[in-house]
Amino acid sequence: MRLGRPFSTVLPAEASADSNFVEAWRKAIPNIEPPRTPSAFMATRPATPSSIPSKLTVNFVLPYSSELSGKEADMVIFPATTGQMGVLPGHVATIAELKPGLLSVHEGNDVSKYFVSGGFAFVHANSFADIIAVEAVPLDRIDPNLVQKGLTDFTQKLNTASTDVEKAEAQIGVDVHSALNAALTG
Repeated sequence: MRLGRPFSTVLPAEASADSNFVEAWRKAIPNIEPPRTPSAFMATRPATPSSIPSKLTVNFVLPYSSELSGKEADMVIFPATTGQMGVLPGHVATIAELKPGLLSVHEGNDVSKYFVSGGFAFVHANSFADIIAVEAVPLDRIDPNLVQKGLTDFTQKLNTASTDVEKAEAQIGVDVHSALNAALTG
Protein backbone atom coordinates (compact mmCIF):
# COMPACT_ATOMS: atom_id res chain seq x y z
CA MET A 1 0.00 0.00 0.00
CA ARG A 2 1.41 3.38 -0.97
CA LEU A 3 0.52 6.50 0.98
CA GLY A 4 -0.38 9.79 -0.68
CA ARG A 5 2.19 11.66 1.38
CA PRO A 6 5.17 10.49 3.42
CA PHE A 7 5.09 10.35 7.19
CA SER A 8 7.14 12.98 9.01
CA THR A 9 9.51 10.26 10.20
CA VAL A 10 10.35 9.38 6.58
CA LEU A 11 11.26 12.94 5.63
CA PRO A 12 14.86 14.12 6.10
CA ALA A 13 15.57 16.95 8.51
CA GLU A 14 15.05 20.27 6.75
CA ALA A 15 17.49 23.16 6.74
CA SER A 16 16.47 26.06 8.94
CA ALA A 17 14.67 29.08 7.55
CA ASP A 18 17.40 31.33 8.97
CA SER A 19 19.03 31.79 5.57
CA ASN A 20 15.87 33.48 4.22
CA PHE A 21 15.73 35.75 7.27
CA VAL A 22 19.42 36.70 7.03
CA GLU A 23 19.10 37.43 3.30
CA ALA A 24 16.06 39.66 3.86
CA TRP A 25 17.82 41.40 6.78
CA ARG A 26 20.93 42.15 4.71
CA LYS A 27 18.82 43.63 1.94
CA ALA A 28 16.90 45.86 4.36
CA ILE A 29 19.76 46.79 6.73
CA PRO A 30 23.11 46.03 5.06
CA ASN A 31 25.32 47.83 7.60
CA ILE A 32 24.13 45.91 10.73
CA GLU A 33 24.74 42.23 11.39
CA PRO A 34 21.48 40.25 11.63
CA PRO A 35 20.49 38.89 15.08
CA ARG A 36 20.70 35.19 15.74
CA THR A 37 17.31 33.51 15.76
CA PRO A 38 16.40 30.67 18.14
CA SER A 39 16.88 28.05 15.44
CA ALA A 40 20.54 29.10 15.16
CA PHE A 41 21.09 27.67 18.65
CA MET A 42 19.39 24.34 17.94
CA ALA A 43 21.06 21.30 16.44
CA THR A 44 19.43 19.91 13.34
CA ARG A 45 17.03 17.06 13.92
CA PRO A 46 18.78 13.73 13.48
CA ALA A 47 17.39 11.52 10.78
CA THR A 48 14.95 8.86 11.89
CA PRO A 49 16.43 5.41 11.35
CA SER A 50 14.75 3.15 8.81
CA SER A 51 14.65 0.27 11.30
CA ILE A 52 13.85 0.29 14.99
CA PRO A 53 17.01 0.47 17.11
CA SER A 54 17.54 -2.14 19.81
CA LYS A 55 18.21 0.50 22.50
CA LEU A 56 16.66 3.75 23.67
CA THR A 57 19.07 6.62 24.34
CA VAL A 58 18.07 8.43 27.55
CA ASN A 59 19.14 11.91 28.67
CA PHE A 60 17.95 12.81 32.16
CA VAL A 61 18.77 16.34 33.31
CA LEU A 62 18.05 18.53 36.31
CA PRO A 63 18.58 22.29 36.59
CA TYR A 64 21.81 21.69 38.51
CA SER A 65 23.18 18.46 36.99
CA SER A 66 22.95 15.81 34.31
CA GLU A 67 21.96 12.49 35.89
CA LEU A 68 22.10 10.45 32.67
CA SER A 69 23.65 11.53 29.41
CA GLY A 70 23.37 9.30 26.37
CA LYS A 71 22.51 6.25 28.51
CA GLU A 72 21.57 3.25 26.38
CA ALA A 73 18.50 1.60 27.90
CA ASP A 74 15.93 -1.02 27.01
CA MET A 75 13.02 0.94 28.44
CA VAL A 76 12.17 3.96 30.56
CA ILE A 77 9.00 4.41 32.61
CA PHE A 78 8.03 7.85 33.88
CA PRO A 79 5.09 9.34 35.80
CA ALA A 80 3.15 11.41 33.26
CA THR A 81 0.15 13.46 34.34
CA THR A 82 -1.96 11.09 32.22
CA GLY A 83 -0.55 8.02 34.02
CA GLN A 84 2.58 5.88 34.01
CA MET A 85 4.16 5.91 30.55
CA GLY A 86 6.55 3.25 29.31
CA VAL A 87 8.82 4.02 26.38
CA LEU A 88 10.65 1.42 24.29
CA PRO A 89 12.97 1.93 21.30
CA GLY A 90 10.96 3.08 18.27
CA HIS A 91 8.25 4.79 20.35
CA VAL A 92 6.23 7.45 18.57
CA ALA A 93 7.35 11.05 19.23
CA THR A 94 5.62 12.34 22.36
CA ILE A 95 5.77 15.18 24.86
CA ALA A 96 4.49 14.49 28.37
CA GLU A 97 4.25 16.54 31.55
CA LEU A 98 5.64 14.73 34.57
CA LYS A 99 3.95 14.55 37.96
CA PRO A 100 5.59 13.53 41.23
CA GLY A 101 6.44 9.85 41.03
CA LEU A 102 8.87 7.10 40.15
CA LEU A 103 11.11 7.27 37.08
CA SER A 104 12.78 3.97 36.23
CA VAL A 105 15.42 3.32 33.58
CA HIS A 106 15.74 -0.35 32.61
CA GLU A 107 18.91 -1.78 31.08
CA GLY A 108 18.85 -5.55 31.01
CA ASN A 109 18.35 -6.69 34.63
CA ASP A 110 19.59 -3.36 36.04
CA VAL A 111 16.97 -0.78 36.99
CA SER A 112 17.87 2.77 38.06
CA LYS A 113 15.04 4.36 40.04
CA TYR A 114 14.56 8.05 40.81
CA PHE A 115 11.80 10.00 42.47
CA VAL A 116 10.98 13.07 40.33
CA SER A 117 8.94 16.02 41.55
CA GLY A 118 7.75 17.09 38.10
CA GLY A 119 9.01 18.23 34.73
CA PHE A 120 8.68 17.14 31.11
CA ALA A 121 9.62 14.16 28.97
CA PHE A 122 10.34 14.48 25.27
CA VAL A 123 10.36 11.24 23.31
CA HIS A 124 11.81 11.62 19.82
CA ALA A 125 11.07 9.40 16.83
CA ASN A 126 14.77 8.45 16.56
CA SER A 127 14.62 6.50 19.87
CA PHE A 128 15.96 9.31 22.04
CA ALA A 129 14.20 10.34 25.24
CA ASP A 130 15.00 13.62 27.00
CA ILE A 131 13.66 13.84 30.55
CA ILE A 132 13.86 17.20 32.29
CA ALA A 133 12.91 17.23 35.96
CA VAL A 134 12.72 20.05 38.47
CA GLU A 135 14.09 17.83 41.25
CA ALA A 136 15.05 14.17 41.42
CA VAL A 137 16.53 11.86 44.03
CA PRO A 138 17.73 8.28 43.60
CA LEU A 139 15.09 6.17 45.31
CA ASP A 140 17.59 4.41 47.57
CA ARG A 141 18.53 7.76 49.18
CA ILE A 142 15.01 8.46 50.49
CA ASP A 143 14.27 7.71 54.16
CA PRO A 144 10.83 6.02 54.46
CA ASN A 145 10.43 7.25 58.07
CA LEU A 146 10.84 10.90 57.00
CA VAL A 147 8.32 10.35 54.20
CA GLN A 148 5.74 9.02 56.68
CA LYS A 149 6.42 11.91 59.06
CA GLY A 150 6.07 14.44 56.20
CA LEU A 151 2.82 12.85 55.06
CA THR A 152 1.42 13.02 58.59
CA ASP A 153 2.55 16.63 59.03
CA PHE A 154 1.09 17.82 55.71
CA THR A 155 -2.17 15.94 56.30
CA GLN A 156 -2.50 17.71 59.66
CA LYS A 157 -1.72 21.08 58.00
CA LEU A 158 -4.35 20.38 55.36
CA ASN A 159 -6.97 19.64 58.02
CA THR A 160 -6.20 22.83 59.96
CA ALA A 161 -5.58 25.18 57.01
CA SER A 162 -7.76 28.29 57.08
CA THR A 163 -6.77 30.15 53.89
CA ASP A 164 -6.73 28.99 50.29
CA VAL A 165 -2.94 29.45 50.14
CA GLU A 166 -2.42 27.29 53.24
CA LYS A 167 -4.74 24.63 51.80
CA ALA A 168 -2.93 24.64 48.45
CA GLU A 169 0.52 24.38 50.05
CA ALA A 170 -0.63 21.56 52.33
CA GLN A 171 -2.30 19.71 49.43
CA ILE A 172 0.92 19.88 47.40
CA GLY A 173 2.80 18.47 50.40
CA VAL A 174 0.28 15.64 50.78
CA ASP A 175 0.43 14.84 47.04
CA VAL A 176 4.25 14.77 46.92
CA HIS A 177 4.60 12.71 50.11
CA SER A 178 1.87 10.30 48.94
CA ALA A 179 3.75 9.85 45.66
CA LEU A 180 7.01 9.33 47.59
CA ASN A 181 5.31 6.72 49.76
CA ALA A 182 3.86 4.94 46.73
CA ALA A 183 7.30 4.92 45.03
CA LEU A 184 8.91 3.39 48.12
CA THR A 185 6.24 0.76 48.75
CA GLY A 186 5.38 0.07 45.09
